[in-house]
Amino acid sequence: MPDRDTPAFFLGDSPRRPGSVSPTTTVLEYLRSVEHRPGTKEGCAEGDCGACTVVLGEPDGPRMRYRAVNACVLFMAALDGKQLLTVEDLAAADGGPHPVQTALAEHHGSQCGFCTPGFAMSLFALDRSGAAVDRAEAVEALAGNLCRCTGYRPILDAALAARPPDPEDTATAARLRALTAGGPLRMKYAEQAWHAPETLTDLAAALVADTSAVPVAGGTDAGVWVSKQHRRLNAIVSMEKVQELRAIERRDGMLRIGAAVPYEDALGELDALFPDLGAMVRRIGSRQIRERGTIGANIANASPIGDVPPALIALDAKLVLRRGAAQRTVPIETFFAGYRRTILTTGEFIESVDIPLPKDGRVFRCHKVAKRFDQDISAVCAAFSAAFAGGAVRDIRIGFGGMAATPARAHPVENILIGQPWTEASVRAAMTVLDATFVPISDHRARAAYRRLVARNLLYKFFLETAASTPRTRLVPAP
Repeated sequence: MPDRDTPAFFLGDSPRRPGSVSPTTTVLEYLRSVEHRPGTKEGCAEGDCGACTVVLGEPDGPRMRYRAVNACVLFMAALDGKQLLTVEDLAAADGGPHPVQTALAEHHGSQCGFCTPGFAMSLFALDRSGAAVDRAEAVEALAGNLCRCTGYRPILDAALAARPPDPEDTATAARLRALTAGGPLRMKYAEQAWHAPETLTDLAAALVADTSAVPVAGGTDAGVWVSKQHRRLNAIVSMEKVQELRAIERRDGMLRIGAAVPYEDALGELDALFPDLGAMVRRIGSRQIRERGTIGANIANASPIGDVPPALIALDAKLVLRRGAAQRTVPIETFFAGYRRTILTTGEFIESVDIPLPKDGRVFRCHKVAKRFDQDISAVCAAFSAAFAGGAVRDIRIGFGGMAATPARAHPVENILIGQPWTEASVRAAMTVLDATFVPISDHRARAAYRRLVARNLLYKFFLETAASTPRTRLVPAP
């Protein structure tokens, strides 16, 4: 089957095949400069404020699944095979407002109006999800939208207002499949190239064939490279179309998460198996970011303050790596070779993450400390997984982020605790060892002394939460 040389998608209900636009043009820029749709606004240009929120629809069986996403960090080539909806598409057939727009107006949820289109699109995606909308779900859906004018009460009132459901859309899914039936996308524009293989074999071959290519999954980090750092990416290989990398399943005592599984798609399993990890993933970014960002990319970026790796270290996760037809499996704690460096060889990529399923009696906790509770980068991340027997520590694994040049396991602390009674005296001794285990840096997020103090206190918090008499150590959400 021949390749296609331009992305094909729907803007609203109208097909588009824009061949004269760079593949790394952001959707925000494309909408405003090419399509002349000014309703999608630029606020932060890095996926934080939600003013640029649009909705992406993609076939999910016979129907469509709709996701609210940030247009400012989404590449135009990633629209291939999808439906792009903006605030201009919300108008009813008679030109009147959509029910979410009516709700915002009736509940006084808009003042200057700059951020309002983004709120409307987030509410539209929430309505199309079919989820029961209570206050907690409304807050979750709107956490990625910031407003400087109204305060959030009237906007939440609009979110909670009853609305008639939109009709089911089955025709669009079939039309999109027909639109992209000509083979995988291999786009060239000037000196840039975008290749979106559709099989694992073709993806592996593409990365071996062009070692300069940047592999992207959701592209939320790469979007910031372009929008804020103005980097030019000449060769990109997209992992998004490879269904094997979008799979998540339980098998052989493991939870296997494909490297291109978006955070939002993994949340159901994480909540069920590791509630603390599910809660922390919600703090990584807004729903708009989680609908695109992936666990595999969070690991591959090798940031010392990445949120997921410390938890996966504590959970004894393994990474399945692939180069060409060859696979190897490595413990995640051995994956990081230095600051922003990994053991990946040329043309090699993460295929999946394997997390052992929980065992009876094993306790897992993880914590993220940042300047802001939601949507902020960690100062310190800590994760603990332990098994106890007869009041003593039978086994314990501890992972930290923000304490070294890489996410790291606290072996000396584990060694002093294993076999010891799980008492305050043992934990206090381990806290002293922890203080000497890492040499954190001071930067604009936190001073080294603060990081040391937080790390010690998080270990002590884990003790308090697993001791016989458990005090209240966590905030309870407001009703």
